[in-house]
Amino acid sequence: MNLIAHDIIIRPVITEKSSRLMEMNKYTFEVHPSANKIQIRKAIEEIFKVKVRNVNVLSVHAKPKRMGVFQGKTRSWKKAIVSLAQGERIEFFEGASI
Repeated sequence: MNLIAHDIIIRPVITEKSSRLMEMNKYTFEVHPSANKIQIRKAIEEIFKVKVRNVNVLSVHAKPKRMGVFQGKTRSWKKAIVSLAQGERIEFFEGASI
């Protein structure tokens, strides 16, 4: 599959946990389900013009939910936690609050 950088990075994840990770220079993104670590690294470096030190990837599995008598599940998705090199920052996240 031929993905470009903006197809790989879907959206930033802004939660309490990701806000704490930002203090340690780690940023969290939702990524394309078929993207690998190398593609994610290149996409982040291309979009935000930063140097990536490390990429950790995990799959978030669907959880069962119910609304009254109806049962369903949340969607499953892929999350990437990107560590940046010393002194690098992503200005996109500055001032983001939950």
